[in-house]
This record gives sequence, structure tokens and C-alpha cells, in this order.
Amino acid sequence: MTYFGAIADDLTGATDLAGLMARAGVAVSLRIGVPEDLPEHGSAIEVIALKSRTEPVQSALAETKAALRWLQAAGTQRYFWKYCSTFDSTAEGNIGPVAEMLMAEIGADQTIYCPAFPENGRSVFMGNLFVGQQPLSESPMQHHPLTPMTDSNLMRLLEPQVTRKVGLLDRLQVAQGPEVVTEGLAALEAQGVAHVIVDAVANNDLYSIAEACRHMPLLTGGSALAMALPHLYMGDGSLETSDTRRQFPATCARGVVLSGSCSAMTNRQVAEYLAQGRPCYKVDPLELAQNGPSEILDWLSRQDLDQMPLVYATARPDSVKAAQELLGVAEAGAMVEQVLATCATVARDLGARRIVVAGGETSGAVTKALGADQLDVGPEIAPGVPWCFCKSDGHQMALTLKSGNFGAAGFFSDAIKKLDSQ
Repeated sequence: MTYFGAIADDLTGATDLAGLMARAGVAVSLRIGVPEDLPEHGSAIEVIALKSRTEPVQSALAETKAALRWLQAAGTQRYFWKYCSTFDSTAEGNIGPVAEMLMAEIGADQTIYCPAFPENGRSVFMGNLFVGQQPLSESPMQHHPLTPMTDSNLMRLLEPQVTRKVGLLDRLQVAQGPEVVTEGLAALEAQGVAHVIVDAVANNDLYSIAEACRHMPLLTGGSALAMALPHLYMGDGSLETSDTRRQFPATCARGVVLSGSCSAMTNRQVAEYLAQGRPCYKVDPLELAQNGPSEILDWLSRQDLDQMPLVYATARPDSVKAAQELLGVAEAGAMVEQVLATCATVARDLGARRIVVAGGETSGAVTKALGADQLDVGPEIAPGVPWCFCKSDGHQMALTLKSGNFGAAGFFSDAIKKLDSQ
């Protein structure tokens, strides 16, 4: 029976959340898209990954409602709406509209919004989101090609997206512990506040918030808020305690790294990997549009997959903008995603059994091409980025699906070392 069900607006966000919850030793199942049938033996924690972050609002609402119906049929009692720790959204949504729909469907009068992830440098103070020491609007997220974030104040970002009142539970209250958080939420509800931004600058804040809010039917936020929940649910008997170290399938060392993200951190990660002298191929969207993918695929077919070659479209913001102006934003992105997804299947057919993917949209395209609709969540490489395991065309595969901004500069090498050590 499923106790906790999460819906994520992109795939890397879903793996992020699943990896953090799996730290507690409980079985976590990650579904890519809404399954057609109910599981015969559902996991205690089920995570459904959608691709709704940048979809039109009505499409995002329809997909999320379908995921909710599946979780309800599986017996879910607690729900979580997961979005990016940088609150990626547009003026129309989709964070607020989806949350308000879920509240109505579940019967929740109030919910919280807490995208903070201190381990990855995301904090919320007085309702303002920071990336490291920079306000969100001054961070590289201001240049995001799909959801440029030009305001750091979460209340101002959320208010146009919802119909009910927005309020703030600030750090001065959160720092006093779960009881004060509970009292603060009750006071806001009495004022008619349905949507509460909650400050958090350290893991202790998240634990206080989780303890105070764990019985709410719906929580929303980044993955770090959910990290403490399995232990709390095991403590009150809602989830079974598990001390058993999970065993995961072994895979051969042949593989490939595919990077479609253009975030500042992924640019650093690509540069670090290139500095190691690894074989690499840089995808130029303009050349790809003119000549097609044959040269890229020919290059890949000649590589020693034991060296984990890198195929990347990662570039600086000015280069990305130039390609988008000539090809169109959606067209440029879709073209790159498709060629990297094709690289994944070609590499698999050449014997690759490990694939490292950087970028949420790229991750979705790759898993779709591989036919992977369910992943078993394995060991973490970096906070919020685990190895996952699946079958593709009858082959046992290990995948890691990295959100653009996550991981240290040496992430690609760290991923390989982590799997070798298991």
C-alpha cells in the first residue's frame, strides 16, 4: 500500500526527491509519466515524474490531475507537489495553479511552499529565495532560456498564480521550532491565508517545518523538505522501519555522458570533464539543423565506451540565445534533446550500460527513447542526484538524471566512481 505520493513537474526533480527520501532506507519507486495500470505491489513511497514545468497551464493541470488519480487509487494518504528549488515558473504558473487544483481535489484548506535546499545552496529568507549568496534574480537563473527568474520574492511570484490569499511564515518563527510553526500556520489560516511561503536557511529549519506539517494532506516545495518525512512517518508507525541495505544490480563499466543543460554549474562540469582529456563531441544546434545528426552518431560509434565519452550541447547564455533567435526557442531545444536521446539508444546498442544525463528536458527525452517508465532509486552521487536502475530493450541499465544546477564541478567523474564503489 502506498502511503506517500509525490508529483514532480520534471524528471530530474523527481529523481532528486526520490533520492533524498531513499536515504531513510525505504523503498522508493519512480514512475516516468502516469502509469496506465495500478501496481500489483506499490511501494510505500511513489514518485510520479511529469514534464509539465513549462507546459500551458491547462495541460499541466490535466496531467497532474491524472497523476493524482493514480496515487489516490493506490491508497495514498499524504501528497507532495514537487517543483524546482529555484521556483522555476512563469507569471501564469504552473506552480500556483497546480497547487490550488490539488488542494481542491484533496480537500486541503491550506498548504505551504518551501523550495529551500540548503545542501545545494538554496535558501529562503523573509520570503526571498537565494542561490548561494545571490538573490534568485541576480543568479544565473535570470538567464534561464525557458523560465528566466527576474524576481527573488516568492510572495510576488506566487500571488498572480493563485486565487486565494498568500502569506509568509518567516525565519524568526521557524527557528523557534515545530510548535511555533504550527501556531503560525493556524494564525495565518484564521486570517484566510491558504498559501504560505515558509522560510528555511538550514536543514534544522526543514526538519522543524516537516515535523510541524507532516500531517497536512498536501505539502509543496523542493525535494529537501521531503527529506525528513520518511523518518517522521516511520516514527509514528505510518511507514515500516527498514534497516536493510538495499542491493542494486551490477552494470558493466561501458557508458556515455550526455549533457543538454546550459546552466552555469553544468558549464563548469563539462569544462572539468574536458580537462581530464575524455573524448567529447560538442553539438552545435545550427550545424545540427543544417546537416542532421549523422556526424555525431558516426563519431559516437567509433568511441571506446570504457572511457565514458561526452556528447554535449552545453553552452554559455549568449550562444544559447543566438541559436534560439535563429531556430526558435522550442525548436532549438527539441532538436538537441532528440539527438542526445538518439545518442543514448545508439550507445546502449553498442554496449553502454551506464548513462549520465545532465538537464531536465534532456533526461525526459533520454528515458523516453530508452523506454524506461519505472526506475528503482539507488545511491546518491551528490545531494538530490542518485543513480537509478531500469531495463531498456532487455538490458540492465544504470542512469543518473541530473538537474542542471546540481552537483559539484567534478560531478561526471564522481558519478562513475560512485557506481564503481557499489
